[in-house]
Amino acid sequence: MNFKRIGDNLWEVPKEGNMKVPVRIVASEELLEMMKMDLTIHQAINVSMLPGIEGASFVMPDGHQGYGFPIGGVAAFNMESGIISPGGVGYDINCGVRLLKTDMDHAELLGKKHSLLVSMFKNVPSGLGSKGKVRLRQGDMDEVLEHGAKWAVENDYGWKEDLKYTEEGGRMPSDPRLISEQAKKRGSSQLGSLGSGNHFLELQYVSEIFDERAAKAFGLYEGQAVVMIHTGSRGCGHQVCSDYLRTMEKALKKYELVLPDRELACAPIASQEGREYFKAMSGAANFAWANRQMITHWTRESFESVYGHSELEMLYDVAHNIAKEEQHKGKRFMVHRKGATRALWKDRPEITPDYKSVGQPVIIPGSMGTASYVLCGHENASEFFGSTAHGAGRVLSRSKAIKRFRGEDVSDDLGKRGIDVVADQMRTVAEEAPEAYKDIDKVADVSHEVGIATKVARLLPLGVVKG
Repeated sequence: MNFKRIGDNLWEVPKEGNMKVPVRIVASEELLEMMKMDLTIHQAINVSMLPGIEGASFVMPDGHQGYGFPIGGVAAFNMESGIISPGGVGYDINCGVRLLKTDMDHAELLGKKHSLLVSMFKNVPSGLGSKGKVRLRQGDMDEVLEHGAKWAVENDYGWKEDLKYTEEGGRMPSDPRLISEQAKKRGSSQLGSLGSGNHFLELQYVSEIFDERAAKAFGLYEGQAVVMIHTGSRGCGHQVCSDYLRTMEKALKKYELVLPDRELACAPIASQEGREYFKAMSGAANFAWANRQMITHWTRESFESVYGHSELEMLYDVAHNIAKEEQHKGKRFMVHRKGATRALWKDRPEITPDYKSVGQPVIIPGSMGTASYVLCGHENASEFFGSTAHGAGRVLSRSKAIKRFRGEDVSDDLGKRGIDVVADQMRTVAEEAPEAYKDIDKVADVSHEVGIATKVARLLPLGVVKG
């Protein structure tokens, strides 16, 4: 494979053969070598062959092999000639991250920290196949799919102010009629639950500030306790992806689409199949925003029960598995971000007014037991359609992690470092061992050095709730 260095931490696989654009990779030499160990670059080359792709097929610093598209992949398609692909979003539609700010120094939490984590574990259903504790009435599920976080707030799960700090206000235009009954059934029983895998509720604190101006705009200060929520659309999004992959596979012949990999099944954006997937995907994204909103509400209740107050304000909520119509360089694109985070720079109209002077908050979680980061969108990201990394990125599959680690040992090791783990299953703790992931500090450093998003604050964990 022909790699060419085009800048510091920037690499290119030049356009050749059926490639319509080059592949551009944001990575240090070390991170690039990790990507070469699986199909990450090969998948990015396949994406570069899709109709209507513009600019490049991008891989972010945390890139690794996924379904069809690499995780950490970004691709923008011309609205007239381009395609939309479920594989470019993934099965967990609008898996994303939300950060809540407390008005407490982390030292104030330590005496009752374990009680808080236990309360959060009890308040927020978690675990493989976990079901929510809310029983929806007939018609409620369609309201959730249509109105997202707004539905949750109107039903007393949180504050109206929360919507101001949620990407898209927690709602994208959707049509629940285009979502299967099976997807609705799976979702209705899981609304308001954390799930399993790499999803978590984590109690953290701000250990270091890199950009005082941006930190002040975001309301962050050194020593401050914060809570990070990482989860998505649960079975609802998974089913929507499965349903529309089948639809797209049938549509390939109809639109005379020849693909290098059937996992890239897609349809023209303007086609009936394309329009219907986008609206169904948006409905699943709304479900995820409602889900994180409800978890926010129960997290506040846990703080109230343990500390006697619950003034947890939203910093931001951002998706990292989604396709969105956006304007870049005067043109409209369908931007696919799969395991990648939107990173818009200052004065972009999409940014909430409170942050327009500095740029959009970017939240990048680390692996369990390691740092996480708050960054800020930077205008250099315009070359990457306003995108950066979404996390540390796996280096070990879950099956390999289970063979290598015991959950009890991982939990004990974290406990010795002052990080409490409250989990539904020790198997999940083994799957998510810190050693199964890349070094989040190196991922954040590359993003910062390239300038696609600049570091604002480093967060360290105090305790984690896992499914």
